[in-house]
Amino acid sequence: MIETYAYSRAALLGNPSDGYFGKTISFLVRNFRARVLISPSARLEIKPSKADTPVFESLADLHATTRWRGYYGGIRIIQAAIVRFMDYCREQKLDLSDRNFTIEYESSIPMRLGMGGSSAIIVAALRALCEYFEIDIPKPLLARLALEAETRELGVPAGLQDRVIQVYEGLVYMDFSKELMDGQGYGAYEPLDPGLLQNVYVAYRTSLSEGTEVFHSDIRGRWLAGDPVVVKAMETWAGYATGGREALLKRDYDTLNHLINANFDLRARLYRLGEGNLQMIHRAREVGASSNFAGSGGAIAGLYRDERMFEALVRVMEPLQVAVLKPSLAGAPKGLGG
Repeated sequence: MIETYAYSRAALLGNPSDGYFGKTISFLVRNFRARVLISPSARLEIKPSKADTPVFESLADLHATTRWRGYYGGIRIIQAAIVRFMDYCREQKLDLSDRNFTIEYESSIPMRLGMGGSSAIIVAALRALCEYFEIDIPKPLLARLALEAETRELGVPAGLQDRVIQVYEGLVYMDFSKELMDGQGYGAYEPLDPGLLQNVYVAYRTSLSEGTEVFHSDIRGRWLAGDPVVVKAMETWAGYATGGREALLKRDYDTLNHLINANFDLRARLYRLGEGNLQMIHRAREVGASSNFAGSGGAIAGLYRDERMFEALVRVMEPLQVAVLKPSLAGAPKGLGG
């Protein structure tokens, strides 16, 4: 029996420029994880998890569950990962032994909150497949395969950022410049000391209210058309990530806080954001913490000054049905998720 994991993640700076030849900083949130098991079997079988089982207690349960996790479970995600893994091995002329298996998964990552739930399942599955077939895939290529499982196989628009941090783990500065992406198919990824990121928090919705933002397509279309406002914004976000890297290395947390806030403020000028997401951002700032989207909405991340501020953060978020945690970036995961 082979057992592999991949963890949730949060963007700190530069998001959403990763899909636009930008730069980002992200960190792992080991408090939640996806787990994949592979064992030899006579036939190849993908076992459903609770998220794939169409059995509900009532109409109300069906409605609430669907609003929370969406219409799809993880079977199609696992299947896409297997297909992309096979294609890669064929492209590289790597022989896969004729060994069937049963693969199953479970995940504690909150869904539809921009915390990398689907990509974690794929990364964990690819790790399990690599171990089962004794295939070594370099980290940059593994992250790219995880992305292609969704973009090529499932037609889901996504960027590399989530997959890179889930493959590399810890705290990573990423450069997705056009020259690098066109030249090698992936960016330049620099792991940073997770200990540099002090007093970081993640807050996420526990209610069934709005999750991730929409309207990405409008921004994508404007960017492809060369809209100077959008092009300049992507360059600015990339600059925030570069400045954040320098601030982390210098332990200049005042500058880091300023950049985190500025990152979101620019996003709010370009995107139409739901009131629930704006409330989280504003409540955090009311107590003095910095705040930015951890992904596309539904969860935020930032820095707090001390324990008193963290306690105030927890207190003001509770009426919004928003949980606040101190993320574990490395080592044994803390809190929920085990």
